[in-house]
Amino acid sequence: MEHWVYKLQLFGHGVSFNMDTIITMWLSMILLIILALCTTRNLQMVPGKLQLFGENIVKYFNDIAKASMGNDNAQKHIAIILTLFMFILTANLVGQLPWKLIHLSTGELASPNNDINMTAAMAIVVSIYYIFYGVQKNGFKFFFKGFSIDGIIITLVDTLELFVRPFSLALRLFANIFAGEVLVATILSLVAVVFPLPFMLFELFVALVQALVFTLLSTTYISMAIQEE
Repeated sequence: MEHWVYKLQLFGHGVSFNMDTIITMWLSMILLIILALCTTRNLQMVPGKLQLFGENIVKYFNDIAKASMGNDNAQKHIAIILTLFMFILTANLVGQLPWKLIHLSTGELASPNNDINMTAAMAIVVSIYYIFYGVQKNGFKFFFKGFSIDGIIITLVDTLELFVRPFSLALRLFANIFAGEVLVATILSLVAVVFPLPFMLFELFVALVQALVFTLLSTTYISMAIQEE
């Protein structure tokens, strides 16, 4: 599970790029853009199957966001919520493609989410996003919402959560996707026919669940940040 690392010098400093992650990340984005264009290309009052599929996804997350933060805030933040889910799901599914058929001199192609750098980047973006809107909504008292002289332990825990959340988001997604790919690769190396199929199907389920978990947690964090109380 090595990465295809490309190194170069920028302003006298060595910089490394995981090219396999970059390639599959851009592939995921291209596939997602194509899907979005195909879904919205010819919208009808009576939707076809693809339009109905897209509308159901939007409605599902819109309902969750409205229940969590109210209609006005939901419309404001639904874009990042939907983008997170669709990108993570697409990236997870890209990892299920038969990349073993492509032999690289170093590393191998896989889901971009099996790279901690990818999941950490998304987790940091989510953290910056909800902190920004939390401060915009409540001012700098956002950082002291739970402050209480009597509840100093709770105050410390609330403060620590600001730093723990991106770590937990990044590690949870990375660990589950990476472990799943290692499991499938191990099974394929032992028995290459029929037996690995249930594990591969299970990984499709894991791909959906992990995209949901990351997105729903992000929605919860945004909702908590913009609450006045």
